[in-house]
Amino acid sequence: MLIHPGFDPVAVRIGPLAVHWYGLMYLAGFAAFLWLARRRLRHEPFRSLGWQPRDVEDMLFWGVLGVILGGRLGYVLFYKPMTYLAEPWRIVAVWEGGMSFHGGLLGVLLAMAWWARRQQRPWLQVMDFVAPCVPVGLALGRLGNFINGELWGRPAPPQLPWAMVFPAAGPQPRHPSQLYQMALEGLLLFALLWWFARRQRRTGEVSAAFLVGYGVMRFAAEYFREPDAHLGLLSLGFSMGQWLSLPMIVAGVALWAWARRRSAAL
Repeated sequence: MLIHPGFDPVAVRIGPLAVHWYGLMYLAGFAAFLWLARRRLRHEPFRSLGWQPRDVEDMLFWGVLGVILGGRLGYVLFYKPMTYLAEPWRIVAVWEGGMSFHGGLLGVLLAMAWWARRQQRPWLQVMDFVAPCVPVGLALGRLGNFINGELWGRPAPPQLPWAMVFPAAGPQPRHPSQLYQMALEGLLLFALLWWFARRQRRTGEVSAAFLVGYGVMRFAAEYFREPDAHLGLLSLGFSMGQWLSLPMIVAGVALWAWARRRSAAL
């Protein structure tokens, strides 16, 4: 079995300033979005509709706000509401850690709705543009979790070749679930969505594919990830991450059906 390398979570120190690997992964994720979105401009219908690089840059600004504010508030509301209700001033202490993908998703949805309204563009068209550009950033975020040695997996059989001991979790070998999630929700989802979105699709289909794809992959990966210690497993033996993924899957299926019916009615 393997032992987690115990990386220093601080990548660079400049005097009193400490730059953490996790923060660098966020920056790399935003840069990856910018690079991919500029290439997405070549896809239909966006090329014919006259989307421009400045649209991507403006969208990224609002998306960053949605990720950070939504991710933080989602963590507060979904994972530790009582803790932050007792100490509300800690909500802004982002350096202590604590971000939620599902909260970040809601934040991005709202930010893109705001941007779409300002630009007088259909919201679902905007989300179809954004969806394939997101998973690479998710993969980088999971890499940051692995570097930090956090969000480790459930106990694994010692004979599993890639079972790993995370010192902070004790001597028991565990699944490196951060890498599972990086591979599934990040790299595999990106490859599938990018391939699917290269051809023009019905409005809403790419967004639906993202919701279902992420929801299913996250739900599966949660079986290998250690549940949050203060929450444990909830009803039906599901983790909080699984319960939050179920509405995504349902919404994705509903959106896909709506896109098909709308296309047939036109």
